[in-house]
Amino acid sequence: MAPPPLLPSASSTPILHGEFGSYPAHGPRFALTLTPQALHIQRLRPKPEARPRDGLVPLAEVSGCGTLQSRSPADSAAYLCVYTYPRGRRGGRHRATRTFRADGAATYEENRAEAQRWATALMCLLRGVPLSGDQEITPELLPRRPRLLILVNPFGGRGLAWQRCMDHVVPMISEAGLSFNLIQTERQNHARELVQGLSLSEWEGIVTVSGDGLLYEVLNGLLDRPDWKDAVRMPIGVLPCGSGNALAGAVNHRGGFEPAVGVDLLLNCSLLLCRGGSHPLDLLSVTLASGSRCFSFLSVAWGFLSDVDIHSERFRALGGARFTLGAVLGLATLHTYRGRLSYLPATTEPAVPIPGHSLPRAKSELALAPAPAPAVTHSPLHRSVSDLPLPLPQPALASPGSPEPLPGLSLNGSGPELTGDWGGAGDAPLSPDPLLPSPPNSPKTAQLSPITEGPPEMPASSGFPPPTPSAPKVSTWGPADHLLPPLGSPLPPNWVTIEGEFVLMLAILPSHLSADLVAAPHARLDDGVVHLCWVRSGISRAALLRILLAMEHGNHFSLGCPYLGYAAAHAFRLEPLTPRGVLTVDGELVEYGPLQAQVHPSLATLLTGPAGQKPT
Repeated sequence: MAPPPLLPSASSTPILHGEFGSYPAHGPRFALTLTPQALHIQRLRPKPEARPRDGLVPLAEVSGCGTLQSRSPADSAAYLCVYTYPRGRRGGRHRATRTFRADGAATYEENRAEAQRWATALMCLLRGVPLSGDQEITPELLPRRPRLLILVNPFGGRGLAWQRCMDHVVPMISEAGLSFNLIQTERQNHARELVQGLSLSEWEGIVTVSGDGLLYEVLNGLLDRPDWKDAVRMPIGVLPCGSGNALAGAVNHRGGFEPAVGVDLLLNCSLLLCRGGSHPLDLLSVTLASGSRCFSFLSVAWGFLSDVDIHSERFRALGGARFTLGAVLGLATLHTYRGRLSYLPATTEPAVPIPGHSLPRAKSELALAPAPAPAVTHSPLHRSVSDLPLPLPQPALASPGSPEPLPGLSLNGSGPELTGDWGGAGDAPLSPDPLLPSPPNSPKTAQLSPITEGPPEMPASSGFPPPTPSAPKVSTWGPADHLLPPLGSPLPPNWVTIEGEFVLMLAILPSHLSADLVAAPHARLDDGVVHLCWVRSGISRAALLRILLAMEHGNHFSLGCPYLGYAAAHAFRLEPLTPRGVLTVDGELVEYGPLQAQVHPSLATLLTGPAGQKPT
């Protein structure tokens, strides 16, 4: 006698249960149970398994499903095909299909209706439609297929973005039943120009396949429209095929996946995109020295991090490894930069201070506290996928170029502890000057030392070529910065100002600075604050290296480094006092000089998928 079917835990209510055959037809039979979290599989005949293999398919690993029909007219069965991306023994994901034979009825029409009922229920759960066990499953429950505009930067990362998009992204979103149009960008700011003239009503989302730079263009293009209030509501998504992939790292973390890079990160984010769902995203409006303004979803950097980012551009062919090489060269020729950082604190007294040191400290020197398919209209320069000599598969059940999985069937419808000296034991400090807070009653003005005209330059001994800033593209629309006085005007008395020699200053919105660097571990996509981190002069190279290594796991604030500072803020102003240097916004080089920025909470909408999915 066959054992009872595999049942889910008591906390998971079964939605569907039934018996299916396998493909080919003479294989074992299975009992399937669908719950809101997983598809449970138990082999029934010819011999039940004492320890079922692959007995659980988490929906977090499922991209989509479909129904199939045999090419043989004599076969009255219908087939349910589920497309999954489980983790392999080495941790990476791979594509796998699970095909089940619906053959409980005498006619094909009845078997097809049963297979379609299961496919509909699966797709409803994948798209966030709640179902109950006593509910009738009909196709009308499925939401309309979202229409996505997908922009691909073929030069992203090591120049593999287009190929990875065709190999991984297109098959997966086709399996998910998403409607999309694919456009390959051809030059810098191409995506910005495209979205500025986009008809918003034709799309439910814009997805970039590249690094963070392409999404920066899209956001600023949406906010540089007369109808920016409507445009910025357009959900945006990112599929990582670049070098840094910071926002994708934050999305991956929010989705409950293990840290990943490369193709594994791309597959994780693609799975989340297929699941649907969005989340509010804070933006940072940045006003530059010339008075122009741009919008950031990631970071503003000055000093060591911006130097590495910009000057490692010549190593772009290395992909993400370019930052490692750039950091090594930067540590060898470490520089300090004198400047003034002012900010409007998000809280008056953050909970956990950084361990004390003998130097005078500003109130801000505190550790990180736990924080609470239509065609697009375009010019001849815009190339859609139909214009290119690359085949686009129809909404498919298998990856392009892969062996047909079902011959004879056709489509039917915490890091290591780090110890050691922080200062210059055996490694001379970079500067003896401490970072001093401004006197309590001193005027907080923006009087600056003269800034040398021309692009930033690095000493010849640095081994870096001088960066070449491009002509700025700035937003003229967007929300008003009600927290910021004009750049150059005195700041309100409730702002905190610190001045001195810095090694680096970072203002970051999400948790990740890159796919594998967690700069602000308690940050959330919509926490309404910008996380300010800085390192003061006097730190040794070895100590800075320990901070960077600990940042891989977000443990750098627990090291107790007295040169590392943190503050959560609603707005800030940065005034470089060193004549030359590098400033970046979301990794893009901007003009050097004073700047100020304000957080605009939940201004944008990010396609993230559901939170907290934790597949095995």
